[in-house]
Amino acid sequence: QVQLVESGGGLVQAGGSLRLSCAASGSIVSINAMGWYRQAAGKQRELVAIIISGGSTNYADSVADRFTISRDNAKNTVYLQMNSLKPEDTAVYYCKAGVTTYYSGSIYRRDYWGQGTQVTVSS
Repeated sequence: QVQLVESGGGLVQAGGSLRLSCAASGSIVSINAMGWYRQAAGKQRELVAIIISGGSTNYADSVADRFTISRDNAKNTVYLQMNSLKPEDTAVYYCKAGVTTYYSGSIYRRDYWGQGTQVTVSS
């Protein structure tokens, strides 16, 4: 099985910065897209940023000039550098990875989610 473990959330004042990390572990053959999503209280989960294995990225309009997604393929880890944080960035942040695994002679491909990390931005 595959596990995604997130870290780096916390409480920060508006204008501050946080860096989230998400490390994937398990019987991983390869990882295609890795992304960050967030879900604020009472709202639907939304895409924040995504990065594919070749390095191409895509961002939600609301964060494009403040957040940077990156990945370390050797460590199966994705990062989200968040700068100029705003109260409206407050949410639980989840990472997601499209993972190929090998088990008992077969290849499997599916998406995995992390457990989420809380980011709270005070005004």
